[in-house]
Amino acid sequence: MVPQLIAAEWFPFRGLDPFFQTLFLVTFLIVAAMLIWTTVLFFRGWRSDRRATEEADPDDFEWIFMVPALNEEVTIRDSVSRLEEIEVARKRIVVINDGSDDGTAEALATLTSPDLFVIERQAPNARQGKAAALNYAFGEVVDRFDSDPEKTIICIVDADGRISADSPQFIAGHFQDPEVGGVQSLVRIYNRHQLLTWFQDLEFSIYGYLFQAGRNKWGTAGMGGNGQYNRMSALLSIDDQITDEADPAVVEGDPEPEVSMTPPSLGPWRDRLTEDQDLGLRLIVAGWKCHHENRATVSQQGLPGVRKLLRQRTRWSQGNLQAMGLIDDLATSKLFLPARIEQIIYLLMPIWQTIVGTALVASIYLWLSGVRFFVSADEWWWMYFLYILGFGGIVLGCIAARIRDRNPVIGVIKGILSAQIYAFYAWMLWPVLMRSTFRQLANRETWAKTSREQIEEPSESGS
Repeated sequence: MVPQLIAAEWFPFRGLDPFFQTLFLVTFLIVAAMLIWTTVLFFRGWRSDRRATEEADPDDFEWIFMVPALNEEVTIRDSVSRLEEIEVARKRIVVINDGSDDGTAEALATLTSPDLFVIERQAPNARQGKAAALNYAFGEVVDRFDSDPEKTIICIVDADGRISADSPQFIAGHFQDPEVGGVQSLVRIYNRHQLLTWFQDLEFSIYGYLFQAGRNKWGTAGMGGNGQYNRMSALLSIDDQITDEADPAVVEGDPEPEVSMTPPSLGPWRDRLTEDQDLGLRLIVAGWKCHHENRATVSQQGLPGVRKLLRQRTRWSQGNLQAMGLIDDLATSKLFLPARIEQIIYLLMPIWQTIVGTALVASIYLWLSGVRFFVSADEWWWMYFLYILGFGGIVLGCIAARIRDRNPVIGVIKGILSAQIYAFYAWMLWPVLMRSTFRQLANRETWAKTSREQIEEPSESGS
């Protein structure tokens, strides 16, 4: 079939080397499939928000906010103070000071809320990664608090996170369904007054309103770490603990049998660069539903520098590569077949992005070499068609992120206009895929923590 398409009179790449013809054809099919998929998600997400889960009484649950903190003296007081303002009947704020050597401990000492519990981790156990800190805190929560696992909600809040005070009432509505194990809130950027941070805010909005909301019906929304809510019983179900008790080993001459101690629980989180994504996928494999709630928000700092941004996204991209190791588990899970296929295709996104990016580089190379893809005026309609293919998904994403403005018509216009420049931001991040792939192949998984910027008051305008 491929040779027949390439030989067709209307094929715009005829006359090129067969390698380029095949590359462009495969890219065309990938982009067309992604546009169709994005269109489906757009309408599914629109219906999901219109049929949003009804609010519920947050006092039906106990809320435990876990805040991992490593050298967070700039933001930790602000984050915890906002958690203190959340009004629910049963609430605990657990801050994990993971071996900080700045003023984090002193900042926490100024907070006197009776709901606040500070866990101090010291060397050599401290600074072993976010997953290790969360697992240790989770073990402490299970052991120290007399909580009903079915009615206890664990929320992960980054040290720069600002949970909206009304979030629990929206989140609680999802957890009324006993099959829901996780709910992710919408992430916003509170310092979005610069172009680069504005792009990041738009990026998170596209992800939440398009890709996440579009998966609510199947219960396959992803977990994003900051503003991530999980039912305690769901976390316990994927706890990587060693459950096989050791048999007593009788030693000759001893009056009592010698019992080998069972190693401690490893915890629900695994040591991954995107431990949140990994946890969400394993919840889905285990049979839990995962939802997304756009009415509940968590604001965090955006990165104002290109270098810091590329570094962060490289870590996320490498985490996505690690998550591909769960494809076999998803393929053999009991998840609804179409949802299973969608999840696998999404996990394979780095491959599709590599092919599309390679085609872009190849087209630039051919253009600089004097090759012109359109040789007659009759073929210029392809430019409009290819524009729809290349920009259609981005336009839909930007519309999804903006159409919920006060005036939907203005929102659509803003979405269409912002998509034209957002596309260049998206392509700017494409090189991180090459860097993350190199790091993964080289087994380089260590990262230094990105420092926080001086905090500013949140600005919810100009969205």
